[in-house]
Amino acid sequence: MESVIDLQKKLKEIEKWEREQKGLWFWEKLGRVPFMILDKVTPKFIHDKIGIAIDELGNYVQSGGSYLVDEKRVLSKQFGNETTIEEVSKLEIDKMDVAAQKISSRSAKTAMIQGGTTGIGGIFTLAIDIPLMLGITLKTIQEIALCYGYNPKEKDERIFVVKCLQFSSSDIVGKKAILEELSLFNDRKSNTQMMSQLQGWREVLTTYRDNFGWKKLFQLIPVAGILFGAYINKSTIQDTAEAAMMLYRKRRVLERLEAKQVEDLDNITLI
Repeated sequence: MESVIDLQKKLKEIEKWEREQKGLWFWEKLGRVPFMILDKVTPKFIHDKIGIAIDELGNYVQSGGSYLVDEKRVLSKQFGNETTIEEVSKLEIDKMDVAAQKISSRSAKTAMIQGGTTGIGGIFTLAIDIPLMLGITLKTIQEIALCYGYNPKEKDERIFVVKCLQFSSSDIVGKKAILEELSLFNDRKSNTQMMSQLQGWREVLTTYRDNFGWKKLFQLIPVAGILFGAYINKSTIQDTAEAAMMLYRKRRVLERLEAKQVEDLDNITLI
């Protein structure tokens, strides 16, 4: 297990990353325009398909739905057969980081292939690309959660997953608010309030969709959209995976620092 000095060093690195997070800049705000156009010209059957996918994602918060990952498969692939989530939670954080980074790289490649495929059809396949990307993103965050010893089968942890998704899609004001919420995540009262806020999960997913804006602008062009779709999907997953890794790593670091403080107090009491 890491020393207090090592844990404090990791915490400072995470806090530095948090300060570096930027909000929406002008071109990102302008980039939301394509979705106003998309809503007007997209056929009803595509709108219906997107709506169904988003409704399914809403079920994830309540029950996990079809987006819940296989815990045993993920852990055995990253840490070896018969590895339990309890065992993972006791590993050195550096080992957790390595496993999470592998998942990030693999998911980015998957998203890149999918983005290139859906980029063929321009505006119409872009409409299909959005719910598919949401699914890949949720899966990626859950697998990263498992790498740090947190189980998305638990409802509280699924709230954290969606908060990671929301964080990666928010502007600077939203990011600050989410960081404050997550800093109190283990507090039961705060967690209940967080769940209440997520009753508006559709807004979370709408923000995620809009975040594709300027990034997806050139994917509206058939054929040329292949290159843009591949690149943008890959970078989107990389950004989201980075946020998830930092947020889960911070939880684990803080929990271990708190445990060491309790241990020190117990030792003093024994003396």
